[in-house]
Amino acid sequence: MSLRFDDRVVIVTGAGNGLGRSHALDFAQRGARVVVNDLGGGIGGTGASASAAQAVVEEIRTAGGEAVANTDSVEDGDKVVQTAMDTFGRVDVVVNNAGILRDASFAKMADADWDIIYRVHLYGSYKVTRAAWPHMRAAGYGRVLMTTSVAGLYGNFGQANYAAAKLGLLGLAQTLAVEGASKNILCNTVAPTAGSRLTATVLPEEVRAALRPEYITPLVVLLSHESCPVNGKLFEASGGWVSQTRWEQSEGVFFREDFSAEDVMSRWEDITDFARSRHADRITQARTGLEERLGRSLEMAPQSR
Repeated sequence: MSLRFDDRVVIVTGAGNGLGRSHALDFAQRGARVVVNDLGGGIGGTGASASAAQAVVEEIRTAGGEAVANTDSVEDGDKVVQTAMDTFGRVDVVVNNAGILRDASFAKMADADWDIIYRVHLYGSYKVTRAAWPHMRAAGYGRVLMTTSVAGLYGNFGQANYAAAKLGLLGLAQTLAVEGASKNILCNTVAPTAGSRLTATVLPEEVRAALRPEYITPLVVLLSHESCPVNGKLFEASGGWVSQTRWEQSEGVFFREDFSAEDVMSRWEDITDFARSRHADRITQARTGLEERLGRSLEMAPQSR
């Protein structure tokens, strides 16, 4: 089965280079009309240029595809989505890929380094997705991809700002997966490791050469396709390896009322024993053990549709 995107409109942010460019080219080859978004700045978030986005658009058009460039910052997500609506009249897929780096150890990190990483990665993904959301709800269809990082999942020296923003994207994605499901809007998260301008600062040249961006794109394309029912999941991908990642919860220990720190210490081995673990992927599953022990259901917050 060939995964086609004919008549679908796909927004790829940060598509002027690396991963985003690879995604945009593949979507276009499969018949999608692509909004190639890229501010055209440096890896630290400074500067701007229309050349990166326009070059990818020309590649797509030369190959017979349809694409339009957008050079707005993802912080102005409404403008990115408006380009899709003005040019193609709809938006079906959003791939949040735009990113920058401002690496510094936590002791030496400036507020400006924290703020700009948050604004581009987490706030920018929120703004683009938030602008696309009402169009997807009205159409009863949508696919959203968040690009997180192994730094966010596991931590990495010198990347406290980046890791915090990237893990925040996973939390955003998990909630959108819950809220969007009834409207056929599915949301998943990919943690790629690929050779790019960003990873040039942390990976040797020979490693980057083996981690081609094109090795990440197939997973992104599949998760964005209308035939894919996957929702609210996290995947890692690198160098041709694709894996699903999930949380693991120990069985834990339930204490009676008025227990102390000393009581917790006395049961520490049981609390941290994963011999009988569970893998919850929804908040209701994560609470199952507590509900069983309390003998009643925990009230959930009201859900707005």
